[in-house]
Amino acid sequence: MGSPFDTAVIGAGWAGLGVSYVLTKAGLSHRVLERGRIGETWLTQRWDSFHLNTPKFLTLMPGDRYEGSEPEGFYTRDEFVALLEDYARRYRLPVVTNTPVTALTRDGTAGVYRLITPVGELEARAVVIASGSLNCARRPEVARALPPDVLQIDSSAYSNPQALPTGAVLVVGSAQSGGQIAEDLLLARRVVFLSTGRTGRKPRRYRGRDIVFWERESGVYDVPRKDFVGPDGRLAGRPLLGALHTISLQSLSAQGVVLLGRFTGVANGRLTFADDLRENIRLGDEAAAKTKLHIDGYITRHRLDAPPAVDDPAETVAPRLPNSPILSLCPSEHNLTTVIWCTGFEGNYSFVKVPGVLNARGQPLESEGMTIAPGIYFAGVDFSSTRKSGTIFGIAEEAHRLVDHIIARRGDEMGTPRTDRLGYLDSAL
Repeated sequence: MGSPFDTAVIGAGWAGLGVSYVLTKAGLSHRVLERGRIGETWLTQRWDSFHLNTPKFLTLMPGDRYEGSEPEGFYTRDEFVALLEDYARRYRLPVVTNTPVTALTRDGTAGVYRLITPVGELEARAVVIASGSLNCARRPEVARALPPDVLQIDSSAYSNPQALPTGAVLVVGSAQSGGQIAEDLLLARRVVFLSTGRTGRKPRRYRGRDIVFWERESGVYDVPRKDFVGPDGRLAGRPLLGALHTISLQSLSAQGVVLLGRFTGVANGRLTFADDLRENIRLGDEAAAKTKLHIDGYITRHRLDAPPAVDDPAETVAPRLPNSPILSLCPSEHNLTTVIWCTGFEGNYSFVKVPGVLNARGQPLESEGMTIAPGIYFAGVDFSSTRKSGTIFGIAEEAHRLVDHIIARRGDEMGTPRTDRLGYLDSAL
């Protein structure tokens, strides 16, 4: 086992590799333990035609800059994994693949953390958990009531239309994954039903630039977590956003997707839905209008030279809705053979055995990546501190903050003056 490392990083996705880069620049001994391959979640839990929603010029790892010819293009799944592999190779990051952490415990007597894997144990004074907060699909309890002859999969298990049984497909959930998967199925000429929800929507482009560009420039991604947590403590889900172009509920319906209201359950063998479809369409329209109004205001205040707004056909097309709302479906009558659940994700942190780090649902108890357990951190968690948290272009700032804290804590233990241990930041930024 040897001497404890300064830090252990769990997970070699974009968050873990970003932290490893900053640890390397800071001269801290560490290892990155990855359960499979670099970018394993991206390799195994994204469909074949998947594209990142963030344009290339913002899909940047710490220390890198985009120098290609398509700054507002989008990486495919495989292109992004190749980018991560190249990043780890170029910066010689100490990644150990095919080494899942089965238990993370604390050795109270030695004051270090112990990471147990199938091939041995590792000790570290600090641990950054970057295993992903969006890799374990959530399904509603009512899913158990569906007929057994209907195939149920999560969006993370969807690969392509050809891999599904013949017949109609019901997609449940109308945020990013639901809308994009419904379109992917439609392009393969499948019969598609889409159960919608109270989900916002954003245009892909507006006034000459990608929507993510405008949101970043106007400060949307800097809004602190406390300002978008609902009164019930819940965070709003990410809105419907097409990866390559605008997707709206009305554009999907105009192409042939059959829109339904919110999925409510199963009664007498029939799948039931709420009569709220028109309301869900309206909510999407209002969210998109609010986003565009915010950008207009930003452009006006800063007197920017931006082209005028142009109507997006995906937003102005009239929806094709049933004459009467469809409130139930019989799988046999509609030849419904598959249900794809696009109802959200959480992280799998079952390996964490340190008290006070996880809540009752097994999710991180953290604030800006910090926990009450000294030396335990989380990286890449959605909305951890701001809207930027959980985005690839946000990991540089987050990684520096966490490594700064790790160095400060280590210095306090060794009695090193603080001014002598933060000099790495200028060279690492």
